[in-house]
Amino acid sequence: MSSRESSFTKDAHVSPLLAGFTWLLLFQCAGEAIAYVAGIPIPGPVLGMALLFVVLLMHGRASEPMTTTADGLARHLSLLFVPAGTGVMLHVAQIEAEWVPIACAIAISTILAIAATAITFQWLVRWQERQ
Repeated sequence: MSSRESSFTKDAHVSPLLAGFTWLLLFQCAGEAIAYVAGIPIPGPVLGMALLFVVLLMHGRASEPMTTTADGLARHLSLLFVPAGTGVMLHVAQIEAEWVPIACAIAISTILAIAATAITFQWLVRWQERQ
């Protein structure tokens, strides 16, 4: 290895955002692989997110690249809804025909999400008081 190559590898710096995205994509790929190999009907990204959650629980905290990436994604979260909104508009006729079950599903899932958030918050408050 030449001196130029060794100084390049020694001084090379990967952006924390790029490193965080790389980790997210690796967990997504792992989830896809697990879903494919096991033949389970759960989307790969969901399995990857669960896997990431387990790793973060074991590690105790998120790394700096993960935190940087999560902050960047959260800042621009609204942009991620544009493709979904466009996709919904392609199925307006079906939505008009089935608006009652859709409205019920949205109402029930909202109530369940609020309940789950309240239960989790209460559990975290009790857990923090014990610490």
